[in-house]
Amino acid sequence: MSIEEKPDSLINYNDAISYWTSTPATVNGVLGGYGEETVVPTMDVLGSQHFLRKLKSRMVPASNDYKKYGADIGAGIGRVTKNMLSKQCDIVDLVEPVEPFCKQMEVELADLKTQGKIGEIYPIGMQDWTPEEGKYWLIWCQWCVGHLPDDKLIEFFKRCIKGLQPNGTIIVKENNTPSNEDDFDSTDSSVTRCDSKFKELFEKSGLKLIATDRQMGLPKELYPVRMYALKPQVPQ
Repeated sequence: MSIEEKPDSLINYNDAISYWTSTPATVNGVLGGYGEETVVPTMDVLGSQHFLRKLKSRMVPASNDYKKYGADIGAGIGRVTKNMLSKQCDIVDLVEPVEPFCKQMEVELADLKTQGKIGEIYPIGMQDWTPEEGKYWLIWCQWCVGHLPDDKLIEFFKRCIKGLQPNGTIIVKENNTPSNEDDFDSTDSSVTRCDSKFKELFEKSGLKLIATDRQMGLPKELYPVRMYALKPQVPQ
């Protein structure tokens, strides 16, 4: 990478899709080898649930007319929806561009679909997804936003703002670099951003940070993981 090149300028969407399409459609696959034989899946869910519990009083639907619609962005095989979001939301829509993951999602979420907990499955990338205006109580983005360059991520967040119900919330759960620099990973063509970069992008997107927390209990060799709870700067 030359001095002039920003890490996010190296992102190649097709390279990312090729990488993930060649990855096994399993929990171990989508978590980069940190599957059910490790603490990662359990600690991840517990950390997310704890974060949402702390936000409960700030996420009350605007009225009883609103269902708790959720959106799972970069949903993989549906792990987050199956183990966490389906317990928090009335209905969850999922956005996932990798075809083998979408096929496995149908298997993983079959019981929830029978219960009416699964809404639409959008087999597209987040950069191509435009949410229905005013639909979502919660838009959950986990381990996926590193596949969008800064400018495209800002555009995505702006579309998400329009997709929120009154008092809706966007949560971003992502790796952070331990420095003030962003890192490009050529393996899956993604960028890991620093905490200050995330906060800068949220501000530029028209979002205000209402809470943030560090995910605890993950293996020390992994990047730090942080959760960000966001509301529109201008209420919807």
